[in-house]
Amino acid sequence: MSITQLPKEKVAIVRKIIISVAIVVPLVVAALFKVKITGIDLGFLPRIYAGLNALTAFFLILALLAVKRKNIVQHRLFIRICLLLSILFLLLYIAYHMTSDPTSYGGNYPATYYFILISHILLSIAVIPIVLLTYLFAWEGDFERHKKWNKFAFPIWLYVAITGVIVYLMIAPFYPA
Repeated sequence: MSITQLPKEKVAIVRKIIISVAIVVPLVVAALFKVKITGIDLGFLPRIYAGLNALTAFFLILALLAVKRKNIVQHRLFIRICLLLSILFLLLYIAYHMTSDPTSYGGNYPATYYFILISHILLSIAVIPIVLLTYLFAWEGDFERHKKWNKFAFPIWLYVAITGVIVYLMIAPFYPA
């Protein structure tokens, strides 16, 4: 079902939900970093959520190829997979950080690592409303607006997914054994 079939009041509600999610998710994630649950070892999660980031990047590229071939059904499927992978990533990421102490980077390229990490974190916050609004425009059938927003959404989302893998690969040797 397309959102364009919904009354304007309900479309307005969906927009408010997207804006609320875009504001609330980073705040909740930040707050949950202060919560520490002891006695649970989720040390295996970083490689899983790095894999989810890799899969997100892969499906984003497939989505781009599908839309270039004008296969909108396939494009929509791949984007929905990316959204699900991103949600799963976020849940696992939060679970790991609520149960584990922070890991310090001890490698030879700290400036490179911190540049990638900080840009990854900042863009991962920014990408939430950008992707959700871009998705909303397509759902509404406003494909011109969808295309304009996607010029920002796609590269930022892809960057966040790829740098998530890079950050993992750079920090992985320093995780506790």
